Amino acid sequence: MDNRDPLRIGIAGLGVVGGAVVRMIQGNEALISQRAGRAIRLAAVCARDRNRDRGFSTETVTWFDDPVTMVRSGEIDVFVELIGGEGGIALESSQAALSCGHHVVTANKAMLAGHGAALAELAEASGVALNFEAAVAGGIPIVKALRESLAGNAISRVYGILNGTCNYILSQMESEGSTFADCLKSAQELGYAEADPTFDVEGIDTAHKLVILTCLAFGTQIAKDEIFIEGISSIEPEDIAAAEQLGYRIRLLGVAQMTDTGIEQRVHPTMVPKDSQIARISGVTNAVAVDGDFVGSIVLSGPGAGGEATASAVVGDLVDIGRGATGFPLGRPAASLVPYQRARMRAHQGGYYLRLHVPDRPGGFATIATYMADAGISLESIVQREGRSRLAGDQAETSFRTVTIITHDTTELAVRDALERIVNEGVVAGRPQMIRIERH
Repeated sequence: MDNRDPLRIGIAGLGVVGGAVVRMIQGNEALISQRAGRAIRLAAVCARDRNRDRGFSTETVTWFDDPVTMVRSGEIDVFVELIGGEGGIALESSQAALSCGHHVVTANKAMLAGHGAALAELAEASGVALNFEAAVAGGIPIVKALRESLAGNAISRVYGILNGTCNYILSQMESEGSTFADCLKSAQELGYAEADPTFDVEGIDTAHKLVILTCLAFGTQIAKDEIFIEGISSIEPEDIAAAEQLGYRIRLLGVAQMTDTGIEQRVHPTMVPKDSQIARISGVTNAVAVDGDFVGSIVLSGPGAGGEATASAVVGDLVDIGRGATGFPLGRPAASLVPYQRARMRAHQGGYYLRLHVPDRPGGFATIATYMADAGISLESIVQREGRSRLAGDQAETSFRTVTIITHDTTELAVRDALERIVNEGVVAGRPQMIRIERH
């Protein structure tokens, strides 16, 4: 294909993101083409319902009912996959496009988490691009940063807020003192959360994004099954209030970190210092931090979702292809990715916030302190508060003391073992809360 010819784009999926991509290409066609160094032209689209009014015209493009047929039609040069889903037609059509020698641009984090290395190998064999900036953190150019701008750095850690739904909920709980359930309902009413929010609030969405960043940062094979995941549904207003009093905010973080025993991949609620850049990120905004040996620590923040922000990333990938940039999809040859070695998660060291409900009877607190000491856990602070409440599963109000503990740096294994002994001893009511603390 002559680089003076128009780059013909075929889009599969005309939902919120696909529609925004069409509008962006049609509205800014001259600007986009100028920056790409060649004409960028929408040539074909594919969606389920061709009669739906989407607010833009498709009269000048070819409509296909099947994305694989579109890929094999000879009418496109770049296949933009915005269908979604780990497998099925999204994967089949992407594989077909790469096999036909077409570039692929996708926003599909689930597909990349499940099949990214195989797709990268196929792209390399065909000499075409597989671009996916929109798959991680929406409009934040973190993929390009790791793949290109930071290529000379040895990365030790990449972490951040990768899900706007969770960040909105935690921010609202903080500002309004509301419960998780109330803030989730608000997020659903505003369109920030799905009717079934499990994928977001239980950390799965963040995990899919994190495994992609891990591969790019450390050159390991994608390992979506080697990740520790906790969501935010257990966070209570009293945890938010305690964090505030202690100088922290709670955020759902995805963290990938190189350690002596391997790589930690973890998604969980985390207390971060209020004066840190990550703690200042509120609402549906995302942020990603990277620690490199030469660049030091950098933080990129911006809209992590939404049609227009995601479309911006998709079109940026199209411009790169127009300029002739292909490169290695995963930042290095797919065949050179090293096997993933999982760190011993419970060897993770750091501070921990613990909240326990202790029935108001003699000896409970002493037993807790004894088991903590036996596990070698040094306590930084302990706060007791009396109260009466219905705990989960209780039919009547119970008198108890809420004991809040902040530990010095210790291992997760030590904390979990101590909590297990405390629970088995029957000195606490309900399930203890444990939140990790990132002090820097």
